[in-house]
Amino acid sequence: MNALTMPAPDLPPLRDVIREFGLDARRRLGQHFLLDQNLTARIARSAGDLTRTTVIEVGPGPGGLTRSLLAAGAARVVAIEKDERCVAALSGLAAAYPDRLSVIAGDALEQDFAGLAPPPRCVVANLPYNIATPLLLGWLKTADAFTGLTLMFQKEVADRMVAHPGTAEYGRLSVVVQWLCTAELLFHVDARAFVPPPQVASAVVGLTPRAQPLAAADWTALTQVTAAAFGQRRKMLRGALRSLDLAPEAAGIDGRRRGETLTVAEFCALARAHAARAGTAT
Repeated sequence: MNALTMPAPDLPPLRDVIREFGLDARRRLGQHFLLDQNLTARIARSAGDLTRTTVIEVGPGPGGLTRSLLAAGAARVVAIEKDERCVAALSGLAAAYPDRLSVIAGDALEQDFAGLAPPPRCVVANLPYNIATPLLLGWLKTADAFTGLTLMFQKEVADRMVAHPGTAEYGRLSVVVQWLCTAELLFHVDARAFVPPPQVASAVVGLTPRAQPLAAADWTALTQVTAAAFGQRRKMLRGALRSLDLAPEAAGIDGRRRGETLTVAEFCALARAHAARAGTAT
């Protein structure tokens, strides 16, 4: 009998769990609980076939998405939770799935995600928005360790991740994400779906790591070039990159262009030129 054919355990309603463990959402932890099981089931389905995969979840709260991941047949779920109240609240769910759910009490920013489980592994999470971008950048540095990342962000962050050159949303995050992954905005989530509702709209993004980066580039050089180019968006590249002492023409790019018009591959070419000039090319 596999995870999909086993009978679902009888679990208390999430609102009862919240009441029992006093889980008032705390702003300092970026908590907005997702209780709609139709919505959490949709997120779990968006992650694809999980029956042979360990799913790493960040900020499970009372366990709404966690329940849906287990119900979707995830081979194993490793949930990382900083709030001790939520860790206690998840104990009943862990007892119901003793071989498939592990709860780690700790700060997600301090975890070695690749070391939490053998491959294949993926990340599915309704991220605490106050640490969402730092977490994402950490995962991107080891993107090939994951089969995919299905993540909830503020809508404006999600829009930047999938933005195309020439749009107002296109920026540093767009370049780095699309350099290492294919990115798709899967669906929007209304603020009213959360308890308590955040003051911003949200969206779920699916990231699939590329077998190879879109183009050769050094991480540090690319982040330096994009910071300079987008730090002064209205400037032509030859002015924006002056702080790096880098001429865009060294990468075959017209210095009269603005950063927001460059493709990811062109930014990678700039990064290679910058690294070569700095003597850090690999």
